[in-house]
Amino acid sequence: MTAPLDPNLERWRLILGEAGDACLGGQSLGQPAAGRDAALDWLYGRDEELARREVRTRHGGDGSSQLTTVDWLDQVTRLFPKETVERLERDAVERYNIPDVLTDPDVLGRIEPNPTLLKAVLRTKHLMNPQVLALARRIVATVVQQLMDRLAVTVRQSFSGARSRRPSRFRQARNFDMRRTIRANLGHYQPEQRRLLIEEAYFFGRHRRQLEPWQFILLVDQSGSMVGSVIHAAVTAACLWGLPGIRTHLVAFDTDVVDLTSDVDDPVELLLKVQLGGGTDIARAVAYGAGLVDNPRRTIVALVTDFYEGGSPSSLVRTVRRLVEQGSHVLGLAALDEEANPVYDREIAQQLADVGAHIGAMTPAHLAEFVAETVGR
Repeated sequence: MTAPLDPNLERWRLILGEAGDACLGGQSLGQPAAGRDAALDWLYGRDEELARREVRTRHGGDGSSQLTTVDWLDQVTRLFPKETVERLERDAVERYNIPDVLTDPDVLGRIEPNPTLLKAVLRTKHLMNPQVLALARRIVATVVQQLMDRLAVTVRQSFSGARSRRPSRFRQARNFDMRRTIRANLGHYQPEQRRLLIEEAYFFGRHRRQLEPWQFILLVDQSGSMVGSVIHAAVTAACLWGLPGIRTHLVAFDTDVVDLTSDVDDPVELLLKVQLGGGTDIARAVAYGAGLVDNPRRTIVALVTDFYEGGSPSSLVRTVRRLVEQGSHVLGLAALDEEANPVYDREIAQQLADVGAHIGAMTPAHLAEFVAETVGR
């Protein structure tokens, strides 16, 4: 009876692929590991870099090459944990551009919706026939709902009320007044045990913010590199839509400007209308946003862009300066997504910061908190 393969050797063999056969010492992979190896080879074996470096070559008669995309999805779902499956699917879409991941109805019907697939759908939806687009809508709807459910919690908390300094008899952990409690009980400190005995605890009260009308104008660059920010802008606008005291606008732009405010309450439909790609005229978009302002001192203009201006930088700077001088809060966000890792034109961003705009990157939750703090002042 053959001794089972050392798990560490098996792991290294799966990492190295065919080039790692020597590390097995003549032993063979067990059945589950062989299945994982075939699934990994189906995907990563097509990497041209491997052939160029003579690390591993694919053979036309190999069994792994005969897998269909549907078979492969079934196999990886059965053999790998969820996190690994999501990574494999992401590489299939983004790294290797396997077409039937997004064009085969059988594949779309089986694949687990996730943010990577949502981005891919938005990039390729114009190439889909109606049947495929109907299935792709499921991915859009599922992921958008997941994002909204997460963000809605933050929005509710941010807008539910501010802590007042008045004491309250309603005892709730999040309203615990630590400083007052410590001061009131310092007489009960036990230095030997380095312990403070609490005889009476104090809590803050809460009052609802009395919100005066504000405008929140969200201008989103819909160039291809900003797809993640477009998704989160749509979700953020939908979560803020209808809140008392806030009038939300959502405007997408490339070289043209499209006001999507009428679709904010349906982010799925909104995202399916977005046309990614094309040039970028930020100045034109900001000028449009400035034209929406009713009361500058009660307006937040959030510009989501990589700041690579295809229009007039001087016109952009002038318009932002004018908004700031009128009293509007201007945010320039180089990224609006869960990673908030920006890639942007630092020179243009610095010019906008010099005239008073706040420049940075935010997650949607941080943006919602910023809006809540600003309108609650």
